[in-house]
Amino acid sequence: MTKERPYPDIGKADFPNLEEAILDRWKKDSTFQASVDNKPKEAEFVFYDGPPFANGLPHHGHLLTGYVKDVVPRFQTMKGKKVERRFGWDCHGLPAEMEVEKEIKVSGRNAITQYGIDKFNALCEESVLRFTGEWEKTVIRQARWVDFENDYKTMDPSYMESVMWAFKQLWEKDLIYEAFRVMPYSWGAETPLSNFEIRLDDATRPRQDPAVTVAFDLEAKENESEKVRLLAWTTTPWTLPSNLALAVGAEIEYSKRKDSDGTIWIIAKNALNRYEEQLGDMEDLGVVKGSELIGKSYKPLFNFFEYRTDAFKVLQADWIDDQEGT
Repeated sequence: MTKERPYPDIGKADFPNLEEAILDRWKKDSTFQASVDNKPKEAEFVFYDGPPFANGLPHHGHLLTGYVKDVVPRFQTMKGKKVERRFGWDCHGLPAEMEVEKEIKVSGRNAITQYGIDKFNALCEESVLRFTGEWEKTVIRQARWVDFENDYKTMDPSYMESVMWAFKQLWEKDLIYEAFRVMPYSWGAETPLSNFEIRLDDATRPRQDPAVTVAFDLEAKENESEKVRLLAWTTTPWTLPSNLALAVGAEIEYSKRKDSDGTIWIIAKNALNRYEEQLGDMEDLGVVKGSELIGKSYKPLFNFFEYRTDAFKVLQADWIDDQEGT
């Protein structure tokens, strides 16, 4: 005899079928559109999806951020807001250009110019929207509610004009400022790169760059005939074209060494042993404190920023020490 079960066997839920049934019902009843139409215009909450590139298929990173992007407009809709969720496409930048370059085997500014910029741009416009259908299928299967029919593209004149309008508003509010920063640069594409763009190929492959010791000539005064050079050590020599200042420790003692040509070299006293081969035979002229060097001007290595009247001076910095370098 078999013992009777206390409850019936209800079986297992078929989640894929349940998912598709819900999606079909939403589509049939226009549930998403109803959630927008039945809210007043004055209760509008604007949510435009940060646009992906459509010249590639969506991956797990897109799916993860997609769920997060869905939570915010759903929450606002539940609060009674009118949320038109327009999907968008990023049509600018290197990804589209690099994809087309691979396809037509044309690379670099000169080659693209010879090929024809108008023809190249037309191919880029086709490329950036190549996988819009696949994106729509994937996003819908995520159960996300977004408006694909009323989408926006960053190459639309109306979009670009809106960006310039927004920038103009910031300018008129005096919120735009000029600054300087070191940027990754592609010599092949002849353009600065974003952090995302340098990961598109092997641009971040490991490589060795030597540390270098650089001599900076102090500006001589009228009554000074001797050339004085400050030695500076850097592990990032590629930043030297944008150098704007040197830093010393105010309390650090700096040695003065004079070579046979009469040039005086200044280096931290405790760093002499690291440069014994280069400076060992020079005449010892004693030491100066870093505080005596603060404010002195030097000649820039490159002329890119010669117009800066507030640059190319020796500054004091608390984080300077003499444990390595100069």
